[in-house]
Amino acid sequence: MLLLQNTRIASENSPKLLEGDVLIVEGKIQKIGTNLPVPKGARVIDARGRVLMPAMFDAHVHFRAPGFENKETITTGSEAAINGGVTGVVMMPNTRPALDSASAVATVLENAKHRSRIPVYTSGCVTKNREGKELAEIEGMHRLGVIMLTDDGDTTRDPAVLFRAMQYATEFGMFFASHCEVPELAGPRALNEGVMSYRLGIKGSPACAEEIIIDRDIRLAHATGAHVHIQHVSSKLGMETIRWWKSRGDVKVTAEVAPHHLLFTDEHIGDYDTNYKMNPPLRTQADCDALLEGLKEGVFDLIATDHAPHTPFEKAQDFISAPNGITGLDTALVSLYHFFVEPGKFGWDLVVKRYSAEPRRLMGLPVPTIEVGQPAECVLFDTEAETTFTKEFMKSKSQNTPFIDQTLKGRVDLVILGTKILLEREQLVELSEK
Repeated sequence: MLLLQNTRIASENSPKLLEGDVLIVEGKIQKIGTNLPVPKGARVIDARGRVLMPAMFDAHVHFRAPGFENKETITTGSEAAINGGVTGVVMMPNTRPALDSASAVATVLENAKHRSRIPVYTSGCVTKNREGKELAEIEGMHRLGVIMLTDDGDTTRDPAVLFRAMQYATEFGMFFASHCEVPELAGPRALNEGVMSYRLGIKGSPACAEEIIIDRDIRLAHATGAHVHIQHVSSKLGMETIRWWKSRGDVKVTAEVAPHHLLFTDEHIGDYDTNYKMNPPLRTQADCDALLEGLKEGVFDLIATDHAPHTPFEKAQDFISAPNGITGLDTALVSLYHFFVEPGKFGWDLVVKRYSAEPRRLMGLPVPTIEVGQPAECVLFDTEAETTFTKEFMKSKSQNTPFIDQTLKGRVDLVILGTKILLEREQLVELSEK
């Protein structure tokens, strides 16, 4: 039994925070009000200065298992999620072997049951081994609960194959998540084509390499009646393309934006810093500004980190040779607060809607709320504290992030999932009494 006193409650439905006390009994929210009496035996935490909100859900992560456990495991990835206030994730299928069959999916889901303290879901490949040639074992994966199909890490190169997949899998209620990239245009560089690529002497990847496939895959969804979800959009025109298709009202399209594409530009790469190398690449400030407006407007349905761990050795290579991607689960919620909520660029309601509620709706899952009678799946966030992202603090097996050793405002203090307290900072223990 836990009583949180003097907290502020965030909801996706209102920019205003509700002030009051919250009583949690046997994994459910039993009472919400002001000056609630303290039940006998209850643990009491003075949550003054903190915000209570539904826990986050990340619909785009790479846990690297099976095949690349030197970068991340299901255990370390899920602990990184908890560290960042996330209580559910969707794994991408670019593992070794790729998740393109019922047997591969079953193995991952079984491992997740024993190695993760939070629910771990997985997507499945569109094509065998993500090669873009033959359809994967779609029906078998569907029987195991897979509803998201993607060749993420790559685009499904042959549009005819994707067209057939959309016709087939839509009958099962599955949808398609698209990594949008023309490989012949993009190349292996993962650096935006522009002033910075010229300055660094690296041939850049033009934004049109992404934008062409955004339009292509939405057109295929329009033709087949499928639902397509556009992943990690990075450019202004890409966002505008999605906005235009949504305005038509005759195609099912959703889209996501990653925190790093809202926060960083190619200028941050500086002297070939590979912690800023990702795919799609960081683009310009004009792109960042447009993506932020698209998020606030609702062009982007959800925030997803594209959590992509790599070993220090891999990231220590030269810029062209180093792999693409950064970690995000440990850092996302704090960085969203520091750079956007605290300065007033958007409110907690947007964070809850786009990083908690809508990702779960995309996956057909129940949406947690801070309401009487609802299961307790929540995060207590200290808006006055700070978080320093040291290697010791981070729970991911890899720390390839621009935030390493940086201090940002805000801290995830408490993570609750049902009857379990998954995380509790030492600072919170000092405030509690029994």
